[in-house]
Amino acid sequence: MWFVYVCDEEEKELARQKAPGSCPHCGGKVEAMDVEIQRKFCFLPLCFTIKRKFFCTLCARRLELFY
Repeated sequence: MWFVYVCDEEEKELARQKAPGSCPHCGGKVEAMDVEIQRKFCFLPLCFTIKRKFFCTLCARRLELFY
């Protein structure tokens, strides 16, 4: 059985934009941030993924989206 260990993980911000709604904790504005995550194994790039993260601009909490 082979085990792959990820040596490094880099996050790069691509874009920020306003998101609808307000923070349930403090009532502040919500921003959406698109992030590109690059995983490397011994300095060789393995994969790229792009995710959207939501956070409050007032209290800086990371928010989760539930359907």
